Amino acid sequence: MTSDNKRVRTDSRPGETEEQRLDRNYNELLQEMRVLQAGMQILFAFLLSLAFQQRFVEVDTFQRNVYLGTLVCAALATACIMGPVPFHRLVFRRGMKDDLIQATTRYVGAGLAFLFFCVCGAMLLVLDFLVSRAVAVTVTGVLAVFFFVLWVVLPIRARVEEENSEQDEP
Repeated sequence: MTSDNKRVRTDSRPGETEEQRLDRNYNELLQEMRVLQAGMQILFAFLLSLAFQQRFVEVDTFQRNVYLGTLVCAALATACIMGPVPFHRLVFRRGMKDDLIQATTRYVGAGLAFLFFCVCGAMLLVLDFLVSRAVAVTVTGVLAVFFFVLWVVLPIRARVEEENSEQDEP
């Protein structure tokens, strides 16, 4: 407990050493990254191939700008999601697993942010090509709110509720 009677949260499990905790945390991050990496690679490949399609010459300035922004976000998301690999290679066997986990957590967070913009941009681009711009912007906005609620609001709400339940404990 801290001086203001709040419990200090730790993710250790009973009987688990610090090394085991770090290994478990890194393995959990790796599982998350595997899911992210597959989806990101497919989306990035799709975006890279768009510019070489016959109908791409029909896009207007707005669509071209959305495409460029989306493509850059896809590249940045890919860099962030793959970033832990070279970090791991450079700190391997140096007793820096805690640093690796902290860096990986930041990389994945940044990668998710870029992926959010990438998915929204891809949806806006495709919808704008298929339906009116107003419908495309509206549907993309609704999807962005949906993603934001699932990826940010609900997890933060769960954390706050969990922290509040810990404070209620005697």
